[in-house]
Amino acid sequence: MAVINTGLLTKGLRSEFFDRFRSTPTHFGELATRIPSTSDSETYSWLGTVPKMREWGTGRLAKGLRTESYSVGNLKYESTIEVDRDEIADDQTGQIRVRVGELAQRAATHKDYLIAQLLISGATAGYNSYDGVTFFNDAHVSGSSGAQDNDVTSGAVDANNATVTEFKTALKQAISSMMSFKDDQGEPLPIGATGLVCAVPPTMFFTALEAINASVIDNTTNTLSGAAKVVSMPWLTTASTWYLLKTDGVVRPFIFQDREAIEFSALADDSEEAFKREKFLYGVRARYRLAYGYWQFGVRTVFV
Repeated sequence: MAVINTGLLTKGLRSEFFDRFRSTPTHFGELATRIPSTSDSETYSWLGTVPKMREWGTGRLAKGLRTESYSVGNLKYESTIEVDRDEIADDQTGQIRVRVGELAQRAATHKDYLIAQLLISGATAGYNSYDGVTFFNDAHVSGSSGAQDNDVTSGAVDANNATVTEFKTALKQAISSMMSFKDDQGEPLPIGATGLVCAVPPTMFFTALEAINASVIDNTTNTLSGAAKVVSMPWLTTASTWYLLKTDGVVRPFIFQDREAIEFSALADDSEEAFKREKFLYGVRARYRLAYGYWQFGVRTVFV
């Protein structure tokens, strides 16, 4: 049988896949710190914070390190499409190549999806930060910090449809909370109002954009103009909840533990699968894990 070459039977398909993969817009690179992994799991020893600068005095004064830590195991992910040989022969319009392009987009945005799941579950039992309590919690305690809260509420007439003014008020509260956090020595953390991202559900996107980008709101100069970037994540479906994240710290709110990069593979015309079943397989595989980083760089706001 003569097989019509739609591009699926050439080495160029791999290049086409990765071109689409690299060109797909994603957010995880901004929200997560990449940590190369060399084993099946990695242990993160969150050792408190380094001491503040002091006068030399009689010499150096070494401070002991805290022992908070947790281990993160890598996971393996895959996605595979099956194509009948006859489909390739009959594919005159390149529709199967479109499916491979969509596979590339799915693979590229998977890490964004995982971050969204961490956000959604961040106040659920078992989804803990390095300090042993849930990532979003009102009782984060480390050393001499005292109890600290990164899970706040803000008033709204309609919790599922906050106004621009209500979002602006909530954003002020979230930024103020983040900038007030202390380290394990009871010292204020040097968290400035830079590198801020508002991760919002699609239903809140334009409200957040206007609240942050408008120069005037309710006939009053908007002091928050340009204070943060707005990112809409389609997996965030709770209309009353959004997240403030700080992305310019040494460690970001999330960790991207990178073990094995995306691989694109094919079982095509010369494979046993094609010979026995006349099925061609095209798939991707990778090993990595998305995990929580610094809870201090994330604040959840729920409108009530």
